[in-house]
Amino acid sequence: MKTTKNIPISKLQRTSKLVKTGAKVGVNYLKYYGDKMVNSEEYAKERLDENNANDIYDGLKTLKGSALKMAQMMSMEKNIMPKAFVEKFSLSQFSVPPLSAPLVLKTFKRSFGKFPHQLFDHFNNEAINAASIGQVHQAKKNGKTLAVKIQYPGVAQSIQSDLAIVKPVAMKMFNLKGEHSEKYFKEVENKLFEETDYELELDQSQEVTASCGHIPNLRFPTYYPEYSSSEIITMDWMDGTHLSEFIKTNTDREAANLVGQTLWDFYMYQLHVLHKVHADPHPGNFLVSTANEIIALDFGCMKEIPEDFYTPYFQLFKSDVINNPDSFEKNLLALEVLKAEDTEEEREFFTQMFHEVLECFTQPFQNDTFDFSDMTLFAKISEFGEQYLKKASLMKMNANRGSKHIIYMNRTFFGLFSLMFDLKAENIKINNYIQLSPSEVPIEY
Repeated sequence: MKTTKNIPISKLQRTSKLVKTGAKVGVNYLKYYGDKMVNSEEYAKERLDENNANDIYDGLKTLKGSALKMAQMMSMEKNIMPKAFVEKFSLSQFSVPPLSAPLVLKTFKRSFGKFPHQLFDHFNNEAINAASIGQVHQAKKNGKTLAVKIQYPGVAQSIQSDLAIVKPVAMKMFNLKGEHSEKYFKEVENKLFEETDYELELDQSQEVTASCGHIPNLRFPTYYPEYSSSEIITMDWMDGTHLSEFIKTNTDREAANLVGQTLWDFYMYQLHVLHKVHADPHPGNFLVSTANEIIALDFGCMKEIPEDFYTPYFQLFKSDVINNPDSFEKNLLALEVLKAEDTEEEREFFTQMFHEVLECFTQPFQNDTFDFSDMTLFAKISEFGEQYLKKASLMKMNANRGSKHIIYMNRTFFGLFSLMFDLKAENIKINNYIQLSPSEVPIEY
């Protein structure tokens, strides 16, 4: 595989790369207008999407870091993003050109004062997997096979410059206005910084392993602090198939249901018992073993759920609250979806919009079991997202809605729903996590 010898770090270098990518996209549009003259609109648009996806991804994979992380997040938006973008951007989950060997050795020397071959009995200089923020190498020590995750240099330093580049585009795209939008960008920035803190990720990984290790059919690697640093994490090498590959190739319905139930239990337990959740549920963070166990990896992005957010958020999962105008409004105000300064028109618009969305979104929670093999609900949820942005933009209303905590909570649920629908998991027991909970922990939502 082709390797990367250097990564642009400064704002000027990264902006320059994006400008070049933008120029390529401009050329693609010129080709598109020519294509339309001799081919069908559908064919021309498909070619445009493919060319743009290739050029944009090629630019982002050179930048790595938070720029590529955003592509990874967008790859989960299957019902909004064109197919060509989803397919190309999904490579950022675990298939990115890795760092060259000299850069890897340099990172080890900086972290430990030693090269990897001085720490391990064997170390493979070639990366096995590479994603947005780091890459994984295989090593051996005292008869154990280990996975060594190494962070790309300069990733943390480039986060602010990447967000500064993206911010004006995001504000226009999502109709965000004024100073209140800053809290959302700050929340994303803080989470991206946390993801580059491998010492924090090590602590969080061990914490989740200790708290969730009893969940049936769920496995975690053992972590090794003595071979870890702020840029490197070492853990057991776990054999398994990436969840995305399992989804593509699996023909065993019972296996898909077991994997789906395990994922669901894992997330519901985190949300309702731990009040802290793995907020990055994309396929690259999960393996499936030959026994159809879920192997959970990468706990850099964890979201703590404060009680004053948890209570109103999950109150809105109850049908009697959704259908009680007073209770519904009270919880929307608590979540900052409605604001005291809203006009009557804004209050009416957003109350109706969120009522429609929540009636749809919370369907899985209204019964004991749910069938995720029916794609109707997922299509409706995605459709609501598009309608919301279009209507809010059309009516020139400020779409800054909701507590900052909503960003990663909604990302968690949309990511989980996406995985469940991809698995086509059937007969999922919604509240199965309750029987897995310590008896002293009160469960209510």
